[in-house]
Amino acid sequence: MEKDQYHRQIVLDTETTGLEVALQHRIIEIGAVEIIDRKLTGRHYHQYIKPDRAIDVGALEVHGITEEFLADKPRFEEITDEFLAYIEGAEVVIHNAAFDVTFLDHEFKLCRANTRMELACEKVTDSLALARKMYPGQRNSLDALCRRLDIDNSRRQLHGALLDSEILAEVYLMMTGGQSALSFDLDSARDAKDENGAVRIDPALYPPMHVISASNEELTAHQEWIDRLEKENGGSCVWSGLQ
Repeated sequence: MEKDQYHRQIVLDTETTGLEVALQHRIIEIGAVEIIDRKLTGRHYHQYIKPDRAIDVGALEVHGITEEFLADKPRFEEITDEFLAYIEGAEVVIHNAAFDVTFLDHEFKLCRANTRMELACEKVTDSLALARKMYPGQRNSLDALCRRLDIDNSRRQLHGALLDSEILAEVYLMMTGGQSALSFDLDSARDAKDENGAVRIDPALYPPMHVISASNEELTAHQEWIDRLEKENGGSCVWSGLQ
């Protein structure tokens, strides 16, 4: 990768008047945060939107956004250009992406924007699909992932698009914080050598590694396996004593 290139990601969430585009439900809030080279930049996008229709009671209980609050907010067609400029060229990360993308594409169609998400950005990544692959058979809601990854989401009393996108960004960075998170620009690193010629890497620039220790049951099973190997082979196992 050339030095003037970087990887830009937008972590995005929406709130809506209901669950079904087929029932003409609309987007009422968009929240998004920007990540460049695995670092949150602080440049975010947040917009409430007037939907010109009623909000379902069930949806109101989830996000708490009222029709009265939205009465003086812009309609989607008024913010389309600004939103498209924000996501242009970026990888957009969404939890349960099919839901939000369906609504966004519906809004583009209604305001005759002549685009859709797959054309408006570099690509869309579904963090829910990623979580299901990493944690099969487990709950993978945003709240469940926060508990699993020790991420504080105590501010999340109601769903809100900007807050949820900020939390999802933390979750996504933690889920993808493997070896790739430790990579760095070698050209820049060579410029940061100390007096002995060693490369200095600032650990604050990289996300913390999430260490999962073996449980007592797993340690016991491991030792039983080692004991069985030693018995069958009549000698000490190379893994004996390693935990």
